Amino acid sequence: MSIMRRMSDLFQQKANKVLDRAENPVEALDLSYQKQMESLQQVKRSVADVLTSEKRLEIQAAQLQQSQDKLQGQAKLALQQGREDLARLALTRAQDAQNQLQSLQVQIAQMKDQEQKLELTAQKLQAKVEAFRTQRETMKAQYSAAKATTQVGEAVTGLSEHMADVNLMMERAQDKTQQMQARAAAIDSLVDSGTLDQIGITSGDDIERQLQSGLATSEVDAQLAQLKQEVLGAPAEAPKLEAAAPATPTPAAPPAAAPSDSTRATVVVRIQGEDQYRLAVSEQPQLEPLDRALSDAISGQDQGSYRTALAALLNFVRAHGTKVPADDLVPSDVVLPSEDMTLEEATSLLSEDGNVVDAPASPA
Repeated sequence: MSIMRRMSDLFQQKANKVLDRAENPVEALDLSYQKQMESLQQVKRSVADVLTSEKRLEIQAAQLQQSQDKLQGQAKLALQQGREDLARLALTRAQDAQNQLQSLQVQIAQMKDQEQKLELTAQKLQAKVEAFRTQRETMKAQYSAAKATTQVGEAVTGLSEHMADVNLMMERAQDKTQQMQARAAAIDSLVDSGTLDQIGITSGDDIERQLQSGLATSEVDAQLAQLKQEVLGAPAEAPKLEAAAPATPTPAAPPAAAPSDSTRATVVVRIQGEDQYRLAVSEQPQLEPLDRALSDAISGQDQGSYRTALAALLNFVRAHGTKVPADDLVPSDVVLPSEDMTLEEATSLLSEDGNVVDAPASPA
């Protein structure tokens, strides 16, 4: 195959593809109907032209017939006057008119046949055009319905150009949202671990900041105890847990004799950072094992045992104790670590006797 032939085929392929995209079936049907109507009008004009020619021939035939009749009358008049030559001339011309009249009658008959054929053709074409018009409206309705169905289906399934652009924009928005969420989570994790410092926070690692927080809490507790002493006349410092706990906790001393007043046979326990709870001295037998377990965990610096024993002790206090109202300023007999307090911070609160229940009860 030559290069020119290949180029011609390629051009035809591209042109057909462009024409297929540009072609509208509705417009094509309208154009076809318009052409058929033009053809029908052309046939009707042809019928009118043939009929016009036929009428002209009939007029000429009528004129020849009149001329022939006149010449016949002239021939008779010439014979009456003895002019045989004039009569012969008139008869000769009458014969010519007769010949012409016969020829016109043949042409008129042919015109009539042609007229009838054209009228029959026009009738057939008229019926065909009417049928095509009905078919055209049906095809246009079918095409419109199919086009609407296709557009709705493309919109629902996302195949249309507009919906495809919308889906792409939504996917990009989701990707950016997930990326920002992941970045925010990463920054929060780095801040919590101390890798990144927040603006306005003093320099130092995360361990130093936690230690400083624990010291600040201890200073607030000391100031609160001093304020209670000034207001209520209570001892300056309630028994607390301290850091220097012996490796093996000493046996608990027997509890002091309960005063006659039932309100003094209780121990006020404060969970650091939370509320105060009033425990009856009768709860001491159940409290001692929990206290020893916590003291052993702190003494042995066992992180897992510390968390377990602390949770059990705090749950016991919350379940068996009575919460002291917030507006009731009562000095605490015992201070327990909070749930989120580290083992190092709890070590500084260990009591001298190594457990909680050995702390003497103070008046409510």
